[in-house]
Amino acid sequence: MRIWKKYSLLLSGIGISFFGNWVYLIALNILVLDMTGSAAAVAGVYIVGPIARLLTNFWAGSIIDRVNKRKLMVLADVLRGSLILLVPFLDSLWIVYGILFMANIAAAFFGPSSTFYITKFVSETDRRSFNSIMSMMNSGSFLIGPAFAGVLIALVGTTWCIILNAITFFFCAFCIAKLPDVGDENVDRREPITVKILATDWQVVKGFVQQDRYFIKIYLLFQSALMVAFALDSQEVTFIKQDLAQSDQMYGLIVSITGIGALIGAAASAAFAKRFSLQMYLAIGMVFTAVGYLLFYSSDSFLTATAAFVFLGFFMAFSNAGYDTFYQKNVPTTIMGRFGSLASMFQSKLQIVLTFILGVIGEWFSLQMAAIGFASIAVFITLLLCIQVFSKQHKHYYEDVDG
Repeated sequence: MRIWKKYSLLLSGIGISFFGNWVYLIALNILVLDMTGSAAAVAGVYIVGPIARLLTNFWAGSIIDRVNKRKLMVLADVLRGSLILLVPFLDSLWIVYGILFMANIAAAFFGPSSTFYITKFVSETDRRSFNSIMSMMNSGSFLIGPAFAGVLIALVGTTWCIILNAITFFFCAFCIAKLPDVGDENVDRREPITVKILATDWQVVKGFVQQDRYFIKIYLLFQSALMVAFALDSQEVTFIKQDLAQSDQMYGLIVSITGIGALIGAAASAAFAKRFSLQMYLAIGMVFTAVGYLLFYSSDSFLTATAAFVFLGFFMAFSNAGYDTFYQKNVPTTIMGRFGSLASMFQSKLQIVLTFILGVIGEWFSLQMAAIGFASIAVFITLLLCIQVFSKQHKHYYEDVDG
């Protein structure tokens, strides 16, 4: 409760936008399907975002690190809200894709800026609790948003759902606009972004990577395991419907129950933030998350699959809160925008490659065996992560965050 009171504006703004995003995603899928009658057109919605991020992230960080982050977040949310507000009134799929592309460019600026702002605004001793509450709000939105969207679509149609999402962006912008500015070492470095500046910025990030090899080792191990998990997510509906022979309704039930597990996990991670070490959150949380994926794809019934999903949802909340806190503690705020943008580009590429490989192997062989193989790799990576995280030599990377 103390954390909520202290950071209520920031949590309210971002939390409401989480909820709006889930309502919007369901409504947008239905809108595009009704507009075209094509499943491929709906799939295009999920391709536009990664393309926009790949084309934006290699230069966005250079801008982010040179401007006022709070004002940039407000501008990004106002732009996203204004663009999304146009979508229900468009009758061309390609214009819809174009609007989504521009909205995702704005999102590419908001993400790293918000990470910087949270790092500066939230005190170090509060960060793990704050990140856990953020995770809880995200999980709650994942659980409630689609159900609320279904009711709202049935009552008033997709148009008002999408308008609601635009309003949540405006609300988030309003909340952030009411917050104070934070200390920013780069805010006075106003200079035109040229190819030379970009090359210099990449060299700065490269210097950090070469200098802090331990952080990069943890980053690569965690993100590699996470991207394997994201690739496995792409096959969950196929596995549930084909291998477990479950209906669409049962798939929806599994996802909803998983959301409950994630919500409980996020609440637990917030409650125990002062009792367990950051290493426990980051490493043990990720090991159990990977084990959860392995148990899920090893399942042979609805009950075992659901139990595995609840298990992984619960522990993923811990690992996410731990990683966010570790990242905020160890990435210098002076390069946080540039590093975050370039890191996101790496993650997008890795996710695309791993998802493609899993899909191809799943077509060639049994999907269940391919997924079990991928999940086993994730478990192995997280065990390596665990060994590195609990290294006494690098204990200082995790200190001074437990209060």
